[in-house]
Amino acid sequence: MNAQNTTEVIRPWAQRGPCCETSETCIEVQNLSVHYHGKQALGGVDLTIPRGCITAVVGPSGCGKSTFLNCLNRMTDMIPGCRVAGSVRLMGQDITQSDTDLISLRRRVGMIFQKPNPFPLSIRKNLTFALKHHGMKRRSDRDEAAKNALRSVGLWEEVKDRLDAPALELSGGQQQRLCLARALVLKPQVLLLDEPSSSLDPVASGVVEDLISQLRGRYTLVIVTHNLAQARRIADHVAVFWTRNGSGQLIETGSVSQVFDSPRHELTATYISGLRG
Repeated sequence: MNAQNTTEVIRPWAQRGPCCETSETCIEVQNLSVHYHGKQALGGVDLTIPRGCITAVVGPSGCGKSTFLNCLNRMTDMIPGCRVAGSVRLMGQDITQSDTDLISLRRRVGMIFQKPNPFPLSIRKNLTFALKHHGMKRRSDRDEAAKNALRSVGLWEEVKDRLDAPALELSGGQQQRLCLARALVLKPQVLLLDEPSSSLDPVASGVVEDLISQLRGRYTLVIVTHNLAQARRIADHVAVFWTRNGSGQLIETGSVSQVFDSPRHELTATYISGLRG
């Protein structure tokens, strides 16, 4: 299946359906601050992320969007000199506590990065390696789970005859979909996506964007994007970040229609109009 045909198959999935009819909270962030080597990068963020919805995090470069995203599955722990204060509750559990099981947390909260990062292994092993690590003992079970994950991202028909080929031989768009399948195969509750389509060509970007839309309702998704048109197309809720006094801050949050059509903050209005940012 070529890229054009893939796009034609996936496009209908991208229609925004009735989402977020429930008020159940998935992630609750309170007074979140982040310092790098003593310098504040993010300050006083309060944000509620509803379950089963797509929340877009937008704002100009350097305003703390990726830093915020990294806090949601404790990737900040891997950054030297980083100190996090405040609380992040996932389904009521404060994941900032020292006794948090980080392996379990990162299984529940998967992450997709800007640049595709498949393991230097076969396509098959990119999916089955994690399953084996997390205790799935039977090879047949791992292979079936991998097949289902590849189907869920529209990749199965493209790779089913070369599962043992190196993943790095795939195109950029295919690699990003493989990374998405690798996250989904672990059955997470939340997916964090940091500019997941910005390094791809327009066709591959459209395929990934449509896949993200398709996941609405089954997962809670938080996507950092500089592409305001993309945020408006796929998001249910928007969080706008800005830099004040050298520190990233959340200046406005609301539904996608409220933020884009009736912004409350002057900076939001100038940013989405293209006058600033």
